[in-house]
Amino acid sequence: MGDDSKAASEHDPQAERQAGDAREDSRDYSRDYSRDLGVVEAITFVTRSCPSGVVVAAAERALEAIKAGGPDVMKQQAYFVLTSIKGWRGERARQVHRSLTKYLES
Repeated sequence: MGDDSKAASEHDPQAERQAGDAREDSRDYSRDYSRDLGVVEAITFVTRSCPSGVVVAAAERALEAIKAGGPDVMKQQAYFVLTSIKGWRGERARQVHRSLTKYLES
């Protein structure tokens, strides 16, 4: 009986549909290049999308610095990442560049 109830709970079609919908919504949202990103979100996208290992390493260091230093170091780290992504091209790169620039100008 324990095995049957476990199998039934593992295969819940409604839960699977909801998870699939959430993944689809997340993909749609992440591909909206026209929206402005938050600073941490923008830097995280650099770590996941930029092909340059040097730039990714700089972005990872920036996230660690923000984690340790909080809001006090955010502008400095945003500037460091912005200057490091100069050679990165594409829609995501333009979105990150625009978002970090707007943040630094505010």
